[in-house]
Amino acid sequence: MQDLGKKIKLMRQQNGWSQGDVAKKLDISVPAFSKIETGVTDINLSRLEQIVAVFDTTVVELLTSQTPAQNIVNDTELKIARDKADDYASQILQLQQQVIHLHEELRRVSNQ
Repeated sequence: MQDLGKKIKLMRQQNGWSQGDVAKKLDISVPAFSKIETGVTDINLSRLEQIVAVFDTTVVELLTSQTPAQNIVNDTELKIARDKADDYASQILQLQQQVIHLHEELRRVSNQ
């Protein structure tokens, strides 16, 4: 439960929320929420569903081994890869245009 608590704490911090902010959203006391973050309190399914709703995530994402910080890194890497793919696509388009232009030049020269 401590790993889950650490993940919840990290998500809370990434949202810039205090323990009091999240406790209020969950309609529980700050000490009760603190016990969730520290892993002292076991989380039942109902509370888990409330937590994922507050953080706009899914139970699967919350319970998987990746932390939100790792997801951010993966998202950053994905963005970099997409940007590179877009650059390559642009380069391919330019090369295709050059080939077409050269083909038209060859056709024009051979017709003279």
